Parts: sequence; C-alpha cells; structure tokens
Amino acid sequence: MLLEFERGGWGGVLASRLKAGANRQVSDRLHGGLTAASRVGFCAAISRRLAPFDVCRDEQFVCNWEQTGLATDNHDPTLQFQATFCIAACAQKGDSPMATNENDDDWFEGDESAIIDASFKDYQITATPNDFNVKTICDFIDSGVVKIPTFQRHYVWDIERASKLIESLLIGLPIPQIFLYEEARNSFLVIDGQQRLMSIYYFFKSRFPRKEKRLELRQIFAKEGNIPELIFADDAYFSKFNLNLPRGTPGTYSRFHGKNYATLDEYQTSLNLSTIRNVVIKQTAPTEDDDSSVFEIFNRLNTGGVNLAPQEIRASLYASHFMSMLDQLTFTKEWLHVTGKRQPHINLKDTEVLLRAFAMLVDGNKYREPIGIFLNAFSKKAKTFTPNEVSFARDVIMAFLKEMYSLPRSVFSVTARTRFNIAFFEAAFRVLCERAYKERTTVIPEVPKERFENLRLDEDFVKATRFSTGQATNVKLRFEKVRKALLQ
Repeated sequence: MLLEFERGGWGGVLASRLKAGANRQVSDRLHGGLTAASRVGFCAAISRRLAPFDVCRDEQFVCNWEQTGLATDNHDPTLQFQATFCIAACAQKGDSPMATNENDDDWFEGDESAIIDASFKDYQITATPNDFNVKTICDFIDSGVVKIPTFQRHYVWDIERASKLIESLLIGLPIPQIFLYEEARNSFLVIDGQQRLMSIYYFFKSRFPRKEKRLELRQIFAKEGNIPELIFADDAYFSKFNLNLPRGTPGTYSRFHGKNYATLDEYQTSLNLSTIRNVVIKQTAPTEDDDSSVFEIFNRLNTGGVNLAPQEIRASLYASHFMSMLDQLTFTKEWLHVTGKRQPHINLKDTEVLLRAFAMLVDGNKYREPIGIFLNAFSKKAKTFTPNEVSFARDVIMAFLKEMYSLPRSVFSVTARTRFNIAFFEAAFRVLCERAYKERTTVIPEVPKERFENLRLDEDFVKATRFSTGQATNVKLRFEKVRKALLQ
C-alpha cells in the first residue's frame, strides 16, 4: 500500500525552512514537487519524527533533495519497508557552531565536520514494535542491553517534569514511544527517548541527579560504562526522588505526591507492569560496511527539541574505550588551557576535535572528503583498538597537550578574535606527533610560540584554516605549511 504526502503539507513546511532567497530553485522543488510518500508512510510508529532539514545550522547551505518514495505493507507485523532516503547535503561554510543555552559556542572556528552525504541509496529497514513493561526496561538498562553511551545529551529534566511522567504511568496514561536501534543481538542503542528512560530508571533507584553534578556524572558514566551503586548512594551526586506533583484544587495534591518507588505500596506492581511502546529499528540492507544510514536515522528521529550534534550521535553509534578516553581528556587542565575554556562542551565538540586530530595523525594520508564521513569511519575502526593501543593514544595526546600547556592560550588562533581554530590544532597535532606515533614514543618537539604566530601571517594558510576546511586540498595545504613552519 502506497501512502501519499499531501501537496503543501510537510513539503510546504520544509520549503518554508529554507532561508528566503538562499536557494530558490531547491525551495520551489520542495514546495511543489514532494508529492509521493506520506508523513505516516515511513511507518506508523515513526510518524511526526522526521526533521531532515534541522541539520542545517548555517544561512549559507546547499540542500539537495530528491523525490522520495516510501512504501509499507500493513500486513507485515514487523512493518518492514523499503525507503529511498533523501540525504540532505548540508554543506556548511566557514565557522558555524550550533548555539545552545547550555554552553558558549563562540570559542572555536575552522570547523566543517557536519555530515555531507549526497548519495541516494535504497535501505531496507525493519521497525518492530515491542511493548516492554517498565521493570523489564530498567533491568535492560542495568544489564547493559539498552545503552545510552556517554550520555548522548545531559539529563536535563527537572524533578517536576520527571514526576509527571511517572504519574502518567501510575494512572494508566500512555507516554510517547521509545526508539531503539539494534546494533547486535541483545544490544540496543537509544535513538529517541533518553530523557523518559532515565527519568523512569532514576525513579526505580529512588534517586534524582543533582543539576550541578550532571556534567561530572557524564564523566563517570564515560569511564565506568554505568553509574556505580556507590555514586547512586552518594548524596553529593543524587537527592531522594520523591514525586513532586502540582496541586489540584486548593489544598489538595495528587495521591502520589511525595511518594517514592519504595512507598508506592500496591501501586508499585502496577508501575512495574506498565508497558511502554518501544520501536526497534534494524537495517537489513545494504549489507556493505556503511553506517551512514544509521547516522541519518539517529539525526532524523531524535526529538529532543534540538537535534543531537554529530559527535553526540557518533559517540552513541561507535561507543568504545577509545572514545571514552577522548572524552575523559577533555576534562584535563591541559586541554582546557589549550581551548581557553572552563569546562568541556556539552555537545561533545571537544571530544570531536581530539578525534579529528588523532584520525588525521593515523589516517591523514588516506583522507577523503567529507570530513564527517571520515570521522565516522575512523570511529568505527577505533572500536577494534586494543587496551594497549588506547593507552598509547592517550599518552601521545597528553604529551602533546603538556607541551602546548607552556604556550599562550591563543597559540591556535588565526584571527584577532583569538578563537581556538580547530583546523590549525589538527594540523599542528599531526605534524608534531607524527614521529612519536611512528616510533612508538611520547617525545614531542618543543616549538617556540613565534613559529605558531608566523603562520598567521601566511594568507593562504589562514584561508585554509577558516574556509572549506574539510576540502582535501586545504587539509594537505595546512599540513605542509605547518610542517615547514614548525619543524624548520
């Protein structure tokens, strides 16, 4: 059964998102040409979840769109369907950090790490609905069957919002479904619904995370793979999770107000057996070693208000000891000195910078555009790193950061604003660590700050660190110029 989009419906909404005059031809195609496929055609369970153009975060973008056909067979219990995904080619120019209210993004430039995939492929994906009860879901989180690697995003709900969710389950109201990606047998990644899952999980533990400790909890989670019971019991990190529900009529409260999991009495069993719809998504084709579709699923289905940043998705898809190690390094005083920040970026931008630098050190000679796909491929490769390889990588990165610690904070800036330039850092790291990496040592050459400063006078170098930074020609140019300037 082929389900149809209504002209001017979703297509019209998409067209209106394009900046006026930014790309009139594409806008016209979107508004008038999107006639095949349906908002519910992706599958009944995934309706209202597609937001392909939310990934564009710059006024100067280029979006390529192809007419999309989505088909589904209502008689198939797994809702198997074949979809021709339109992968938006979002080419960001210059420095266009994604702003959030939780962190200052005006600290870096020279970045072009957004995913750019102009290919159009046919994907066969199964979306299987499962009604798990609440107790089972919490057991899955405890056992690691359901994973939320390195906290995709900080837990941001307050206790009032979390309490309303629990109350909804207690009185039998449905809550929004959860989306899981099946990465392997008995191993699922949370695509959408982290805040709801963690609210339920924290209530079962009768503990609620203190707001000022959530960044630190992410660091603990990255290191341990979970939150140890000793941390749950520590009042410095958690407070008691007693339901905090609003008043009804004057002087009256919900019968559940002030209760915790242990004091629910007969309602505890009701809560345990309450079911939540989980949609388990699995790609069955193509079978080649290509995770670009999974990356897009993460980006398009997440409904957390602000789309996950590329590195947040990457950290979930390619969770590894290597990725956790990079995350831990972003908390060191050496790294914070280099970037000039007081704490790591909440959307894992710091982790992405270190990933990019180390990926260029190891595989820079094989670099191919776009840089986002290059980082995905290296992240997947890093999942196979042995403990010794991860340890050596950490030693090399720390040796470099310690060498940079004696230099001014502005050493990696190329403009008068003295913002940290990611492309400059990447090239310097690759050049100064190349010999150490090849010889399996941690000896980093000492370079006077004047050599870094002289690079700012090179007009071609400055352009290559600020514009089209992911182009292979600019990657090569930066490497050659930094090598000549720093190792003269």
